[in-house]
Amino acid sequence: MYVLLSYIGISILILMSNILDTYGSLNIFKQPWDPLEKKYGFFPESLRLHMLGEAKKMFNFGFENYMEHAFPMDELNPIQCKGRGPDYANPSNININDILGDYCLTLVDSLDTLAIMGNATRFKEAVELVVRSVSFDKDNVVQVFEVNIRVLGSLISAHLLMMDPEKPFGDLKPDWYDGELLHLAHDLASRLLPAFEKSTTGIPYPRVNLQKGLPKMLFTETCTAGAGSLVLEFGILSRLLGDPVYEGYARRANKALWNSRAENTGLLGNVIDVQSGKWTGRLSGLGAGLDSFYEYLLKSYIMFGEDDDFQMFNESYHIIKQYMRRGIGGLDRWRPHCNKGHGDHPLYVNVNMMNGAVQTSWIDSLQAAFAGVQVLHGDIEEAICTHALYFSIWKRYGVLPERFNWQKISADVTFYPLRPELVESTYLLYQATKNPFYLHVGMEILESLNKIAKAKCGYATVHSVIDKTLEDRMESFFLSETCKYLYLLFDKDNYVNKHFSKFVFTTEGHIFPILLKFRTKSWDNPLLPLVQEEPPLSIVDARPLNSTMASCDAVDAERSYFLPIKSHYFMQISDILGVDEY
Repeated sequence: MYVLLSYIGISILILMSNILDTYGSLNIFKQPWDPLEKKYGFFPESLRLHMLGEAKKMFNFGFENYMEHAFPMDELNPIQCKGRGPDYANPSNININDILGDYCLTLVDSLDTLAIMGNATRFKEAVELVVRSVSFDKDNVVQVFEVNIRVLGSLISAHLLMMDPEKPFGDLKPDWYDGELLHLAHDLASRLLPAFEKSTTGIPYPRVNLQKGLPKMLFTETCTAGAGSLVLEFGILSRLLGDPVYEGYARRANKALWNSRAENTGLLGNVIDVQSGKWTGRLSGLGAGLDSFYEYLLKSYIMFGEDDDFQMFNESYHIIKQYMRRGIGGLDRWRPHCNKGHGDHPLYVNVNMMNGAVQTSWIDSLQAAFAGVQVLHGDIEEAICTHALYFSIWKRYGVLPERFNWQKISADVTFYPLRPELVESTYLLYQATKNPFYLHVGMEILESLNKIAKAKCGYATVHSVIDKTLEDRMESFFLSETCKYLYLLFDKDNYVNKHFSKFVFTTEGHIFPILLKFRTKSWDNPLLPLVQEEPPLSIVDARPLNSTMASCDAVDAERSYFLPIKSHYFMQISDILGVDEY
């Protein structure tokens, strides 16, 4: 019956659209058809298939150019068609050296994207290249957080996909494979351990030398997200190996951060000193420096089912809404609900962790991912509002500036390095609502990237959202996340989408299956085998019976075919931001 009603609803919408195209100028309706509803309320199947092809073409263009012009170096310079590795001439260049460690980064980071796109042959070739080419025995200083999410997470994800007996993405496992990617992951994680072992507070140092341990030039300040977004990768590695050390260190770091919250507000800061445990940055927000900490509390709970993770997330979410949720037009006049009532469109601002007072007049592009976290938490209406704001900023510039000043209504930091956060939230909201609006958003994002960022040999960082000049760099997350989420958005029949509740995406977009063996600790039960042939759990099945999950604040059924946010609220954002048209 529901399928029949859905079909009838779509048919009526098509009919009304055709009538309006023919008779719209005759004013035969008392209420004129909302142009935003007309534009975004339907997405033809032929167009979806076309955009699916375009998303695959985008990934292939970037990946094949990397392989031709840059491999085995870490990144592609898409304008000069050359490779990029660590900046050995300037060791203090952490913008490059934190990430690039001479380990074929873009190839490693792209592994599960190849699998998800159904290219089993290319995936096998890539796995063989990684096994033959990648070594972590390098005298390079790298950031623990970046290496964890980009390299460690990808190696674990690819290993798990190959070892899945159901082969949902095809025959991915080469005949010769004997756990080599897991061995590499184990070796890498062991090289990161000095960051934890030398810490007296439990908070890891931000960087290690892959060959020598802690670097001579020791930085003692780290961000909350960097120190507290390790549990997923370290936890799964521990459970695959039967070794509690990795997960134990990651959870110890989370607890140390959690216990350092401000007494008056319960808020976390964004920068903390590893040695003293004192906050040196007291900004509390949802963007850079804090974003993935909250994301990983929720996702770790989904993966491992430990109540402490959810309790920390739930308390954080309540405090975030209490102190950070304001209004973009007037900080003290915001709507309590996304899609009803009066007041300005809600906005999550940066505040002082000690008293909750507004600390900056800017938000950053990383915060666009928070809508996706809200989807996973079941706060769908609020996710719709969060996403609508960032999509509107994208519409203003054609891409998303790194920082946007909501007071001056201008870009404070103007570059855009092909970040995936808005695409990720768009994908997750479509999965939650099936609203065609989000397919339109994905199409506009993809078309903007092709128009603005496409270079001779790949896709380039946008140096300025104002004049659309480019920088010669294609970061690995463009292929690992941005292209992956665009592809999955348009691939309704993909195994991930058909079984969405059986996977967790890491903060780098790598997929981990939710398995029963990850809900148990072999070191607590020596008789439990490390390899268990267990069916995958779903997000709902994986929830402990004694836990309390937020009820899913779902959108009304009829709004599956209309704007997820009511058009007058949408236009309210448009008027404030100066968006000419949608």
